[in-house]
Amino acid sequence: MKQNRQTVEARRANILSVVRERQKITVEELASKFGVSLMTIRRDLRTLEDAGKLGRFHGGASVDSRSVSDAERVTVSLYRNLVSRYAATLIQPGDRVFINGSATALDALDYVDASPVYVFTNNGLAVGRRFPAGVDVTLFGGSLRGAGHIMTGDCTMRNLLTMRADKAFIGCSGISPNGEILCDIPTELGVNETMIGHAERYYILVDHTKVGKAGTYASFSLETAGCIITDEKAPPEVLERLRMLNMEIVQVGRKDFPDLLDE
Repeated sequence: MKQNRQTVEARRANILSVVRERQKITVEELASKFGVSLMTIRRDLRTLEDAGKLGRFHGGASVDSRSVSDAERVTVSLYRNLVSRYAATLIQPGDRVFINGSATALDALDYVDASPVYVFTNNGLAVGRRFPAGVDVTLFGGSLRGAGHIMTGDCTMRNLLTMRADKAFIGCSGISPNGEILCDIPTELGVNETMIGHAERYYILVDHTKVGKAGTYASFSLETAGCIITDEKAPPEVLERLRMLNMEIVQVGRKDFPDLLDE
């Protein structure tokens, strides 16, 4: 039965609300939630994407950065920079450091004031990038899927399993309300878990927009205590849950880096 325009527009508005709340969701979940076919949901998502209201990926939809205001985008970028800067202060001369596919974690190297530092990463964004003197970067190698920059697969794991590090800096897609670490790429789960297991100390780097997220991400629980580095806007109820899991919490604020106050 053909639906009237008002019903279709109402459903699409509700779909947009759900996507913004969840950040990322599959076509199957949306079809079940709204009681319509997969084809109908795909058509709705295509219309919303064409309007610049969300982004689509194979099998689902996510918040589109185009729907975020310039002011919000600048704020999030600033807080991610604060997280990166704080992480850099934890790196000491002679450290062997794991960094996963996170851009926030890799950006910490721009602020390292220690030498020498030996970095091992599966982050393809390191290729062709210039780092401070004394920062030595080694790529694990591996497979790149699609247009992605994160290396995963047997080659990555074989190289990683032979190595140990003093510190691991792990970025993620988010932290769930239950304290699970979320990951967009299921094949990177094993890499992240191995980096954590092969490091003396690990740090999860995440800005406030990713704390308390729920969705259809791959996830893993933190079996050993570590440290979450986030910013001053992170929701306190999720941070309290993480403290109950014996995680150390560091919240970085703009006051911690006064040179950013005028930015």
